[in-house]
Amino acid sequence: MDSHQPHDHTHVRPWRMIQRRPSRKIMVGKVAVGGDAPISVQSMTNTLTSDAQATLRQIAAMEEAGADIVRVSCPDVDSTAALKTIVDNANVPIVADIHFHYKRAIEAAKAGAACLRINPGNIGSPDRVKEVIQAAKDYGCSMRIGVNAGSLEKDLMEKYGEPCPEAMVESALFHANILRDHDFHEFKISVKASDVFLTVAAYTALADAIDCPLHIGVTEAGPLRTGTIKSAIGLGNLLWAGIGDTLRVSLAADPVEEIKVGFDLLKSLGLRHRGVNIIACPSCARQGFNVIDTVAKLEERLAHIAKPMSLSIIGCVVNGPGEALYTDVGFTGGGAGSGMVYLAGKPDHKLSNADMIEHIVELVEAHAEKL
Repeated sequence: MDSHQPHDHTHVRPWRMIQRRPSRKIMVGKVAVGGDAPISVQSMTNTLTSDAQATLRQIAAMEEAGADIVRVSCPDVDSTAALKTIVDNANVPIVADIHFHYKRAIEAAKAGAACLRINPGNIGSPDRVKEVIQAAKDYGCSMRIGVNAGSLEKDLMEKYGEPCPEAMVESALFHANILRDHDFHEFKISVKASDVFLTVAAYTALADAIDCPLHIGVTEAGPLRTGTIKSAIGLGNLLWAGIGDTLRVSLAADPVEEIKVGFDLLKSLGLRHRGVNIIACPSCARQGFNVIDTVAKLEERLAHIAKPMSLSIIGCVVNGPGEALYTDVGFTGGGAGSGMVYLAGKPDHKLSNADMIEHIVELVEAHAEKL
């Protein structure tokens, strides 16, 4: 369970409000994307899709982390053959990633994929494109037009000389028109680049050019730490501007980490809340307990909680009481080996540092039960 409602205090502070770009709503299986639907978080499996059980284990881990939608690659017949088992046993909509082979798209639609991620320009002749669109109509699939800076059409590269926002938007709109010419409107678009500036510029231009939902992401962002930073800059800019209906954080890391970072991005902007939002100081010589160690342990112990709530862990009384005013549960370090527990912003009882981890976990779990 999670919430996409703003924090209790945001509605009275206009400088915290984000006005989302109006877009058409489409369905990716049971998940609404666009319109007034919450911004969904996606990731992609990296197991062999033909190994249905390994893929399902990875999907289950993503589901537990909060994934709304999961994409799987379907490069061959063995992959699309396994797709039905995957779709039937997953609890989230499955997007089939298709490149070049139009028959894989048709097979994936028949197998129950909720969405086909395609590049219509790579599918082949107009007749083949028509067949794929018809399969999507017949089996209730939506589509994602996926434009990447690293694989733009040759004619656009010749025209513009290099990947640029104009080339990416032109590619996206060309492909969108193919679908619309066949009276197919259940689609979303992405225009991803590994360059943050190019990504933001392309999405900003595309957002003004079309009303379909946008799937946002900085592609090939890199390892966990640097990829998270790049994604936070790029996606943070777009989300703050109200652009983006569904997102993926592309990291060279466990796909579960992509889901966690995605939710953390949305939480930081008040766009969606899931799990415990821990507010913690960086610690200094004033700390009354080991803040860094305590926060690491609490983050691990509270990872199972999906309900949205806030917890402040502050090392001393300089900012502790003030931060606790706005959190559901708070702990502020004091002296003589103990600190103060705050509930709903008010000081409630003292707690020894030795007992704090277990007690705070109990308090947070008890509060989550009430929500």
